[in-house]
Amino acid sequence: MIVDAVIVVDMQQGVLAGGAEPVAAAATLTDRVVALLGRARLAGAPVIHLQNDGAPGATDEPFTPGWELVLNEPAEPVVRKTEDDGFAGTPLGALLDGHGVRRVAVCGVLSEMCVSATARTALARGLGVVLPHDTHGTYPLDEIPADVVARVAEHALGDEVELVAEAAAVTFAPAG
Repeated sequence: MIVDAVIVVDMQQGVLAGGAEPVAAAATLTDRVVALLGRARLAGAPVIHLQNDGAPGATDEPFTPGWELVLNEPAEPVVRKTEDDGFAGTPLGALLDGHGVRRVAVCGVLSEMCVSATARTALARGLGVVLPHDTHGTYPLDEIPADVVARVAEHALGDEVELVAEAAAVTFAPAG
C-alpha cells in the first residue's frame, strides 16, 4: 500500500486517556502510530495532525493538558478543528492539495467518530484512503467492546477505503 501522506486524528492526551475510560490498548495503539509516522518521516511524506478543540470542561478543552498532542514534531502542521470531520472548516484539504497528495493513510482516535468522518470526506474529495486496522482505536460503547466498535467503523466506510491489517504494510511514495 503506497500512500503520499498521513493524517493523524486527535492523538491527544485527554482523548487517549478518556473521561470515564481510556481508549482500549492506548499504549499499543500509540506505539503502532509512532512506527507508521517514523516511516513517513523517513520517506519525507507529509504528516498532518488534527487536534480537536473540545468544549469547556471537556478532556480536550483547548490549552489544557488533555488537549495536548502526543506525537507531533515541531515542523509538522497541526490543524485545529471543532467538528468530527477534519476537513470541516479547516485548511486540511488545502494542505493536502499543496503537497500533491492523492492517497493518504488515516490513523488515530476515535474510530467511529473523527477517524471515520475524516476518512469519508477524504474519499468524497477523490483521495485514496488507506486505513490500517492497528493504528486507530476507540472506547467501548455501552456493552460493545472497543475492538468491535473499531471494526464496525472500518466496514461502515464502505468498499472505497482500503483496509489493511497492519500499518507495516503501508509504504510511502518518495517525497518530491
